[in-house]
Amino acid sequence: MKVGEITMSSMLQATYRVVHGPCNRSVLLALLAVLLLAMQPSYAAVDPGQLVYQQHCAECHEGNVPRAPHNILFRMSQPEDILTALNEGVMKEQAAKLSAAERVLVANYLAGSGGKSPADPSPLMCGADKPISTSAKSSIVSWGAGERNHRFIDADTAGLSRDNVSDLQLKWVFDFPGATRARSQPTLYGDVIYVGSQHGVVYAIDLETGCVHWTFKADAEVRSAISVAPPSGDAPLTLYFGDLSGNVYSVNGLDGQLAWRTHLNDHPNAIITGSPRLYDGRLFVPMSSREWATAADPNYACCTFRGGITAFSAADGKMLWKNFSIPEEPVDTGKRNPLDVPIVAPSGAPVWNSPTVDAERGLLYVGTGESYSSPAHRNSDAVLAFAIDTGELVWSKQLTANDAWNMSCFIGSSYNCPEENGPDMDIGAPPVLISLKSGKDILVVGQKNGFVYGMDPEKKGEIIWSRKVGLGGYAGGIHWGLATDGETVYAPNADTDFIGRFDAERFPGVFALDAETGKQLWYTRAEEDCEDHEKPACDAGISAAATAVPGLVFAGGFDGQLRAYDSETGKVLWAYQTNRSFTSVAGREAHGGSIESDGPVAYQGHLLVNSGYLFGDRLPGNVLLNFALPDRDAKEAR
Repeated sequence: MKVGEITMSSMLQATYRVVHGPCNRSVLLALLAVLLLAMQPSYAAVDPGQLVYQQHCAECHEGNVPRAPHNILFRMSQPEDILTALNEGVMKEQAAKLSAAERVLVANYLAGSGGKSPADPSPLMCGADKPISTSAKSSIVSWGAGERNHRFIDADTAGLSRDNVSDLQLKWVFDFPGATRARSQPTLYGDVIYVGSQHGVVYAIDLETGCVHWTFKADAEVRSAISVAPPSGDAPLTLYFGDLSGNVYSVNGLDGQLAWRTHLNDHPNAIITGSPRLYDGRLFVPMSSREWATAADPNYACCTFRGGITAFSAADGKMLWKNFSIPEEPVDTGKRNPLDVPIVAPSGAPVWNSPTVDAERGLLYVGTGESYSSPAHRNSDAVLAFAIDTGELVWSKQLTANDAWNMSCFIGSSYNCPEENGPDMDIGAPPVLISLKSGKDILVVGQKNGFVYGMDPEKKGEIIWSRKVGLGGYAGGIHWGLATDGETVYAPNADTDFIGRFDAERFPGVFALDAETGKQLWYTRAEEDCEDHEKPACDAGISAAATAVPGLVFAGGFDGQLRAYDSETGKVLWAYQTNRSFTSVAGREAHGGSIESDGPVAYQGHLLVNSGYLFGDRLPGNVLLNFALPDRDAKEAR
């Protein structure tokens, strides 16, 4: 695509140079505004709320006004909350010059909700003659499909194989009204799908028809997978999840009634993005943060958040323990940013991923992200081992040192950018614990820098092997999740570069590595399926987690392509382009887009995947797609 005579690629590179050098802020804002307008996908007109924002709001919310939240923060808010602030809250006076319609438009734009909400957002509800069963022959109750985060689904549960995968057909489409991203990976119990949404609504959806049994409204976006506890004794079918306001919920899986609710109670910017791990009557909740974005405000004293894990009683929500990625409390370093605002450290090391359980050693493993302020901490970009019972940090193995970064480095305001300035190479994917044929265990870890590591859990994460499969970048490398069948590790590689910082040959696609040695067994490149007008939002990178079943690996890309690979050869056996328009079971127009953090789910002859991710300038969408074998084959599979 061209804006005048300037290509999108050259504009992005120019923006990067401006951001990282001296510039006039008005020039930068104008350039960013043009970029935002230019990067709209062809199927969507320019959001009118964006125009309202640029005319009335951008001057204050691009880092120019003390304590005015930077616009990146609004992408993690609900449009209803922004509208309340405009109508009757702290922004009432400033918004008085806007019409009621303009306030709605800008609230939806800032929250990333894609313009006006549908007139009737109600889902297709199931009838009373279709109750949720209290028993199930099969289930997938966690993000990692097991405590060790293998993301491997056995043949009986999956119902899909090399022999029948080419027969998959689209069965139904569920839309999340008014959303522009869908990234809560479905979990299942019996014939019911449990999934969260951008607007905080949790749905119980019938697998066969797409009708909704019930809904539950959380306070903020539910990004993570819903953790499911099957009924046991007097305890009913129960769901556990967190939201982007740091709330933790327990909900009855049969009717959606709240059982208990609590909060991380840790930091104003603490959020929950990784899926909580339910194990042995306890719920282990990873702590991440939006402070990486808050730091874009030059008047913000950056930074004070520390990642970690909080353990709650699954029965009543009582906090059992909390521990941090960074043991030391942050303090004023004595340094100041150019506005004479204190620089605070150590900070960061968020946990974006779902904890991995090592029952034999009594440990939980997580990967951490970068530091937010200088100096970078030794536990950032590291694998950490916490004691399950006490929360004690037993060991830490750092994989990338001297990595401190926040959003201030990325935009025009570089006041809070740490001295290291990245490279922002998180461990976004959880460690995978594998028992090898030799009888030894190995932790396999993927990182955004394009490396995959084999680590020894008996020797505090000592590296056994490492394999570089890609260039890496802000969106990966290996971003959100590996999959393994216990012998082979399947590594989806994004290798996307949308600002020109990582300028070298990239290898988007899926790699198969021997779990014991790291030897590459095969690589299948993901061929880009993008229109010119969709770039750079669209590319072939595979950021979302992969999923394996016997004989198959499933992975979806930023360009919307969903593929099934032969697990022995890497040959693509089936593919579907999800970046397109659909009609949902509720009769509404819907659209797919980029497939991002959550991965596909294979279940009883079905393949479920979310499509749509308007964040980081990817392709927006609002659908959960259900592919299935033809009725006869599906019945045989089940």
